[in-house]
Amino acid sequence: MQANAKARPLAAHRADALSGRVRVPGDKSISHRAFLFGGLAAGTTRISGLLEGEDVLATGRAMAALGARIAKEGDVYVVEGVGNGCLLEPETQLDFGNAGTGARLTMGLVGVYDFQSTFVGDASLSRRPMGRVLDPLRQMGVEVMARSGDRLPLSIRGPRVAAPITYRVPMASAQVKSAVLLAGLNAPGVTTVIEPVMTRDHTEKMLTGFGASLSIETDADGARHIALEGQGALKAVPDLTVPGDPSSAAFPLVAALIVPGAQIVIENVLMNPTRTGLIETLLEMGASIEIANRRNEGGEDVADLHVRHSDLKGVIVPPERAPSMIDEYPVLAIAAAFAEGTTVMEGLEELRVKESDRLAAVARGLAANGVEHVEGEASLSVTGMPGGKGLGGGRVATHLDHRIAMSFLVLGMASEKPVTIDDARMIATSFPAFETMMAGLGARFSEETDALAS
Repeated sequence: MQANAKARPLAAHRADALSGRVRVPGDKSISHRAFLFGGLAAGTTRISGLLEGEDVLATGRAMAALGARIAKEGDVYVVEGVGNGCLLEPETQLDFGNAGTGARLTMGLVGVYDFQSTFVGDASLSRRPMGRVLDPLRQMGVEVMARSGDRLPLSIRGPRVAAPITYRVPMASAQVKSAVLLAGLNAPGVTTVIEPVMTRDHTEKMLTGFGASLSIETDADGARHIALEGQGALKAVPDLTVPGDPSSAAFPLVAALIVPGAQIVIENVLMNPTRTGLIETLLEMGASIEIANRRNEGGEDVADLHVRHSDLKGVIVPPERAPSMIDEYPVLAIAAAFAEGTTVMEGLEELRVKESDRLAAVARGLAANGVEHVEGEASLSVTGMPGGKGLGGGRVATHLDHRIAMSFLVLGMASEKPVTIDDARMIATSFPAFETMMAGLGARFSEETDALAS
């Protein structure tokens, strides 16, 4: 997305019903890691189902700049890796656009190499903090050169020999955990990450799948100790399949629950237990979600979701569930706007440092569309209006955040009046086919000028 390009306001109108079968894009987290591990491992990895969003492709371009060879053959990405410890010094800046996951994980991967690499991003990514990843890298001997605190643009240079560390992650963050483990791949000895609260475990699963020496133990307090033996060989995975992204599935899922008469099937959704907090919460709210055809693909559990319009009720979402649904709170707030009673969400401090301050952005969007709510420092309470009577009619500032954009378009699909977002361009970072797919199910979109006349 070009920073200086013209914004594209978009409105969503109340849908008559939603119906059909859809398959959402490949999981974003696994797609990033597929490029990273495929580009690092010796040999050829063929990746099917990769999310072709701008964020993931930025990670692919970064790995190509670091020496990997990446080509597309039909629907399959073919990645020729360089071998662990053999990344090349990039000749150009590594531009991650809006990809926070790609930037942070790649900092871990290249930070311990004895060369300099420079990271840049768009306006949104340049406002997001990188210190949580850079702090443990500094402990491993990485030098950081930044003009504005620990934010992009910045350059990093690794030591001649990186120091393995034992690092206790101070917050529930799969990105920090993963960055330290990736750094440990090129450090001698054992690098250990202690994770008091379990987060999504795709990095651990994929490290094992690519042949890394990894062990995981849980101590008496429930903390996970993840120990990685550095400087070992990584071998390509001949055929790697990326399952459907549950964070993307969240949008048609919630839309079907709140649009009267809706009945849809979402195929091939990742069901990793570290990623199913939204489904668990919606079921508690009374959602009609049938989890069918459970199976294993690419080492991950997947299933098809059969979803019907449901009468939802407010619930209290415990803070310990946040790591398993951190990206889904904006769209959960939309579901809560149509539920009977009040839904209370706690433990949301991580939302303050996403693509935008998502907690504030959600609260402002709800306010603009007549949804009763209370925003706390790390909490959000939403009191619903079953049927959406009186809701909608507002314009939402997305702050270049794809999940804010899609969440409030979902609100407009079931609210009494249309909901307009100020810019739909950034949706392409994670879900390029969102509008086309939702329109195929029966959603109605229009440009802002048409919406104001309706």
